[in-house]
Amino acid sequence: MTLKVEVGKKGYIIIPKDIRDLLGIKEGDKLILNVYDGKIILEPERKVEINEILKRLEEHHAKISSYAKSAKLGDLLYSSLEEEFNDFS
Repeated sequence: MTLKVEVGKKGYIIIPKDIRDLLGIKEGDKLILNVYDGKIILEPERKVEINEILKRLEEHHAKISSYAKSAKLGDLLYSSLEEEFNDFS
């Protein structure tokens, strides 16, 4: 999605409501600003609950622990910790 916004006094821009709603950006949220290849990239700072991380780590540990005694070549082929955390990206 591409939109045109105007830069106001002191460099302020307004992120349109539709975009804020789409990305879940609320007043007071922090954004990460990157300058890359002559472009400005704004990304919402993602906050992750520690309890959610611990829960997912425990689930992943239980999943891979079952292979500890009877692991065979290829058993963990499709098991990835990164996939467990895709919801946070």
